[in-house]
Amino acid sequence: MTGDLRSLVLLAATLTTGLMAGLYFAFSVAVMPGLARVDDRTFIETMQRVNVAILNGWFTLAFGGALVLGVLAAVLCRGGEGRPALPWIIVGVVLYAVSLVVTMGFNVPLNNHLAAAGTPAHIHDPAAVRARFESAWVPWNIARTLATTGAFGCLAWAMRVAGGTGRI
Repeated sequence: MTGDLRSLVLLAATLTTGLMAGLYFAFSVAVMPGLARVDDRTFIETMQRVNVAILNGWFTLAFGGALVLGVLAAVLCRGGEGRPALPWIIVGVVLYAVSLVVTMGFNVPLNNHLAAAGTPAHIHDPAAVRARFESAWVPWNIARTLATTGAFGCLAWAMRVAGGTGRI
């Protein structure tokens, strides 16, 4: 039963991390390039609405669950048959933690500044507000995309390594 629990927790950590990597990737390759083609007020209003809409239970489950499940997977794999996967799990958790630091230290404060700018119709200089937000937010999103994708890859490899031992 312990091996089954380890396997399930590692799978859940991998899936939630993959969901977050996919979300950040979608912003990098579709959402932000698409919004780059709209006027300043539309950009601001859309990002303000997205930043409100994303704060929901499903997002919270994946966003926080990836870290919690990753740490739990590391704890469960610290000995016995799970040990060969442990280094990959640790690196995956560290990379995911890096993405959290980027998100909480850079993307969220930028989102908050954008929200504080007010409604697009009442912003005196929407071009300046957009430029300050977009020029910083996009590169930080790419950074967290890379970190989270690396975390996902490490956890997926941990599953492969664990599979090679028969059970974790």
